[in-house]
Amino acid sequence: MSIIEPINLGTGFKKYFNICAATTDALLGDVFHIRHEVYCENLKFEALRPDRRETDHYDAHSVHCLLRKVDEPFDSVGCTRLVLTNPEQPEELLPFEKTCGALLDRSIVDPSRLARGRIAEISRLAVRGQYRRRKGEEHEQAPINSSDFSTGAQPRFPYIPTSLLLGAVALAERQQIETVFVLTEPRLAAHFAKLGVEVIQIGAPISHRGTRVPSMMRTEEIIRNMRSLLLPLWRVVREEIGKSFDEQAKT
Repeated sequence: MSIIEPINLGTGFKKYFNICAATTDALLGDVFHIRHEVYCENLKFEALRPDRRETDHYDAHSVHCLLRKVDEPFDSVGCTRLVLTNPEQPEELLPFEKTCGALLDRSIVDPSRLARGRIAEISRLAVRGQYRRRKGEEHEQAPINSSDFSTGAQPRFPYIPTSLLLGAVALAERQQIETVFVLTEPRLAAHFAKLGVEVIQIGAPISHRGTRVPSMMRTEEIIRNMRSLLLPLWRVVREEIGKSFDEQAKT
């Protein structure tokens, strides 16, 4: 799919995918199974679990989104989560604060001085193996390639990682989160920047399942500065996330 053609990414996305907030036991089960497949079985970042569900204690105060194909029955593609601060213990550290707290440049931002109820972290972004099968991508949880943004004859727009990121942004907006943190591959951060998402590095790289960079994004700025190319996709993702919350609240 060429991104230099006058295409509507929202229309293209809806043709193949659906994204929703995972708030039911069944949808959360899909999320945890994807994470087990990617993080435990494929990448071996975590130990295998007998129930094939990868979970941790942060899930109790996280909101999750699930990406699926529109084929019936829905085939799960990928997931991510937004880790909120613990409402019972607001000073409890977010995952990135524990992993690289000593390397943060607190002259840029000091998470401990921010309103804890207004910060969150995007983590556990995972894409199932059959959707990341280009050569050299077997050991990445959410691969993205420079050719995805090229101007060649048949460049591909990276719907899967981009829609998962936008899903997390939609969750952050809904939860009234002002500042979103992420510990990510430098390449992934650079590509999101190409979409108009300002990703601010806030510390030195760290070796954590490969090289990772602690970064931050402002929810309001992501939405306000989003490239026009991306807006139709953002509107669809935001609508689908909102609709799924409303539908699941009725059940």
